[in-house]
Amino acid sequence: MKIGVMLPVGGNDGPDGQMPRWADTRGIALAAEQSGLDSVWLADHFFYRDPAGTTYGMQEAWTLLSAVGAITSRVELGTMVLCASFRDPGLVAQMATTLDEVSGGRVILGVGAGWHDPEYEAFGLPTDHRVGRFSEWLEILARLLRGETVTSKGTYYQVDQATLVPMPERRIPILVAARRPRMLDLTAQWADQWNTAWFGAVGDDVRARLAELDEALVRNDRPSGEVSRTVGITVRDPEQKPDGEGNALAGPVEELATAFTAYADLGVEHLVVGLEPVTARSVERVAEAKTLAFE
Repeated sequence: MKIGVMLPVGGNDGPDGQMPRWADTRGIALAAEQSGLDSVWLADHFFYRDPAGTTYGMQEAWTLLSAVGAITSRVELGTMVLCASFRDPGLVAQMATTLDEVSGGRVILGVGAGWHDPEYEAFGLPTDHRVGRFSEWLEILARLLRGETVTSKGTYYQVDQATLVPMPERRIPILVAARRPRMLDLTAQWADQWNTAWFGAVGDDVRARLAELDEALVRNDRPSGEVSRTVGITVRDPEQKPDGEGNALAGPVEELATAFTAYADLGVEHLVVGLEPVTARSVERVAEAKTLAFE
């Protein structure tokens, strides 16, 4: 099983609950690389505004991911997930192709339909028909990355003899974060990987999500083994100052190792860990647990 960590991109993920700077993101990425973890991931938002009206800033995800690719040599580089509404599908295809070249074939292109209305409204983005828009966007993206010349006259996106030049040197994996039936069907039709999040220990909720993906694959005549299962989990270190609440793995390293094994037994191929707090020590604990579980 592969295990990676979310990098600090905004909000209060920096030291002492502050907005992280590049040095903070860089430090966690290097800790993941050096500790033997498999991947690093970045969220994609303009900002997050909580129900009370407090706005938390975010750094731009792809710029940071490109910088992380330049300072690392081994870990996979993922987005969890890139919001389709923010960028044209042709642009995203070219971005992914370029970063995959720069990084030596390490990109996992995680994408989703978006959900946070305040950032949409602030920047004049449409909030209607998000899944319908994503459906057209994802098909164009996937077909471009797979070498097709694409003409599509959709309701929301139109392309005419669009192609990627140069083409990526490998099949860049597309990951879709999905939960409801329409999004799961799109995953089954176009994705190489699927993500569901955020959980603590394995429970009936995780099993139900995995079963829903299996049902979507059957509905769409997609062989089960062609879509990798990835799951986002939250890991809280009880020995460091807490910065979260709710569902999380919060026990010792041995307990984390047991949880990792349980996910692997369910057929999960990649865990994406949200750290609480986001520190180098938290990265080390996850790496220690991975070693206990699988080596």
